[in-house]
Amino acid sequence: MALAKKPVTGMRDITPAEMQIREYVMNQIKETYKSFGFTQIETPCVEHIGNLTSKQGGDNEKLIFKILKRGDKLNLEGAKEENDLVDSGLRYDLTLPLSRYYANNAANLPSPFKALQMGSVWRADRPQKGRFRQFVQCDIDILGDATSLAEIELILATTTALGRICPDNGFTVRINDRGILRGMALYCGFPEESMDQVFITLDKMDKIGYEGVEKELLESGYCPESVSKYLDMLKNVTKDAAGVRALGQMLSEVMPANVSEGLAHIMDTVAEVAEADFGLEFDPTLVRGMSYYTGTIFEVSMEGFGGSVAGGGRYDKMIGKFTGMETPACGFSIGFERIVTILMDNGFTVPGASASKAFLFEKGVDSARLAAVIREAMEERKKGVRVLVAQMNKNKKFQKEQLGREGYTEFKEFYKESLKN
Repeated sequence: MALAKKPVTGMRDITPAEMQIREYVMNQIKETYKSFGFTQIETPCVEHIGNLTSKQGGDNEKLIFKILKRGDKLNLEGAKEENDLVDSGLRYDLTLPLSRYYANNAANLPSPFKALQMGSVWRADRPQKGRFRQFVQCDIDILGDATSLAEIELILATTTALGRICPDNGFTVRINDRGILRGMALYCGFPEESMDQVFITLDKMDKIGYEGVEKELLESGYCPESVSKYLDMLKNVTKDAAGVRALGQMLSEVMPANVSEGLAHIMDTVAEVAEADFGLEFDPTLVRGMSYYTGTIFEVSMEGFGGSVAGGGRYDKMIGKFTGMETPACGFSIGFERIVTILMDNGFTVPGASASKAFLFEKGVDSARLAAVIREAMEERKKGVRVLVAQMNKNKKFQKEQLGREGYTEFKEFYKESLKN
């Protein structure tokens, strides 16, 4: 039986043309983040199964690629449940591994610690445009800083990177706070124990709209007066820092004043100093599904692309799961695959790419002439020119077209008896 040529479902092969764009985007992100003082680290792609299933990752915990025990530890006959067979899995994001990394290495790290991670993660999700089962995440996190400076720096770094990579694609940062979400729900009369379920419904706003959210809340048995008051508040609050402060005054009996004032301060500062040109909006319907978020949350949407292209928030309780002591933590992740998809759909070409030449020699050239071709190529390479040396195909025109798609713009042909340019 012939071996399978296609990749496993949800995985994919990447062409040289796409790799050029991926490397460009990755380098832009990396250099921008380093300029903000973030330090690059790396964590293993395999994580303890107990960490992955610790109820930190929301629905992602249902999508784990689990790994069987190895050698003598794998006892198929004696296994009674899945846990008897599995002891690890592929990481579904970079935040949980970072928290374990920090808990294990905090004594040797500066405080606050500004971490940069770029690597593949895996989720057994349903593949679709811009979404794969293996994909790259680009994360920055600030650990050990409880002040709003962490959120400000994260938003500025991420928007600066996006502005440099996609200067022609307008984007908007939407921001909220889990404390405001809770305060609004309490103010409208929803029971404390129902908060998570209310937020799960609210998180569907982008898909089902206000009417759908209203219907689902009523069907869940919540008081019609509470539902009506809640939706009216969501619709009428303004999306700027002034709207956040006004909401804070309204919720003063159920929410600490520092929650709304902190969010408004973040918005004011970012708007004043940002390098990139983007929208910044308070969005009281923004929830983000990861259960580990404890405070500020944010997402980035880009014109012409459904869904977010970046997101993150504050998760002050996760590291304490490893150490027993809470550590302030906040992070932002760029949807690398989605950005690359947008650029490719727009016919993006890497700017300022170095010159690329192809030296094509005729089949049968003698060793002396071939050595001369290679010598000339080596001289060009010393000057920083990308040079491919290859034997000329019978269909030279098609060969050049293929090389052109890989970025080669100049061709030099070498024949057995004479040199043609």
